Amino acid sequence: MDLQTPCNACISINRKPDTQRRHTFPKSISLPKNRSKTMSELRTQVAVKYDTQQSLSVPSHKVTVHDRQRDVVYEFFVPEDQYILHTAEDQDITLPFACRHGCCTSCAVRVKSGELRQPEALGISAELKSKGYALLCVGYPSSDLEVETQDEDEVYWLQFGRYFARGPIERDDYALELAMLDE
Repeated sequence: MDLQTPCNACISINRKPDTQRRHTFPKSISLPKNRSKTMSELRTQVAVKYDTQQSLSVPSHKVTVHDRQRDVVYEFFVPEDQYILHTAEDQDITLPFACRHGCCTSCAVRVKSGELRQPEALGISAELKSKGYALLCVGYPSSDLEVETQDEDEVYWLQFGRYFARGPIERDDYALELAMLDE
C-alpha cells in the first residue's frame, strides 16, 4: 500500500492549534494616506483605496433633476466616471429606482438639456434614447445635465405598448377582487 502526502487543505483541517504562538496587534490601526474609511452594504467599516490623482482629473458636471412625482428639484455634481443615481444617493438625494442595472424603467428620465452616456441601458430602446429618454441608474454625465423624472408606466407603454392590445390595459377591479378571494 502506497502512502500519499496529504494536501494542504487536509493538513490545515487536521492541524492542532498552536497554543504557544502569541499574536501582537498594534494598539491603534492607522490607514495609509491614500485610504479612507467607508461603510459597505453590510454596514461594516472597510478600507477603500482612492487614487487621488485620478479622481482630481475626472471632470464633474452639474446635474439638475426635476422630480415630477415629489415636485422637487435637486441639483448636485456628478463625476463623469460615476453613475448619476449612485452619486445622488451618496449625497442623500432620493430618486426613483428599482433594479439598479438598467433593465427596467423605474429611474427613467427625459433629458431637457445636456448629454449623458448610458451604454448599459437595456430597459429602453434605441428609439427612446434618440427621443431623449435615459436611465439614471446606468447613466454617466457627459456635460451639465437637466432631466425630468417620468412616470414608469408611461415609459413602459412607449417602450412596449405597440406589442400589446390597442391601448393601455385598463385595471379590472372586479378581477382583482376575485383573485384576492381565491387566496
